[in-house]
Amino acid sequence: MALTHSGTQSLGMTAPPFRLWNPLLEIWQSLDQLRGEKATVIMFICNHCPYVKHILPGLVAFARNVQNDQVKLVAINANDVSQYPEDHPDKMRRIAQAQHFPFPYLYDETQAVARAYGAQCTPDFYVFDQQLMCVYRGQMDDARPGNDLPVTGSDLRAAIDFLISGQPVPKAQKPSIGCGIKWKSPS
Repeated sequence: MALTHSGTQSLGMTAPPFRLWNPLLEIWQSLDQLRGEKATVIMFICNHCPYVKHILPGLVAFARNVQNDQVKLVAINANDVSQYPEDHPDKMRRIAQAQHFPFPYLYDETQAVARAYGAQCTPDFYVFDQQLMCVYRGQMDDARPGNDLPVTGSDLRAAIDFLISGQPVPKAQKPSIGCGIKWKSPS
């Protein structure tokens, strides 16, 4: 596992559109279908990463608490399943069912969406405003495997709260830390 940090270079970009497979519902879903009225959170996660596993119960609780018509969360797995079979869509479905995901968990088989967003690690969080402009890219909170800090979602929640209240989201943002995206080998 290579420890990777996300960056803030995505701030100000417009959310790249996508249409990805939802293994749980067995349907294709698009950004236009899934976006929130005021905030859309795009999360790059996977099944096998210890950083994702560490935050997952807290992430599910966080999503249940903040998600409504105004705020929508969408998870995307872009890892190469030939190298990491634990991230296969069948196993994505099992995790989404077992954890009762309140958000869609989509599969980016070609990795084109992850590349368009500039995703670098799992987990990697982006918050987009009503116009789908990126106002936050960073960590969920300071919790990491082994640091004994609780998973609260404080950083992500603050960004959403600023956005919903109509205030600018502060530019000082801590990058997410996790496993690097498992890119496919060039053919």
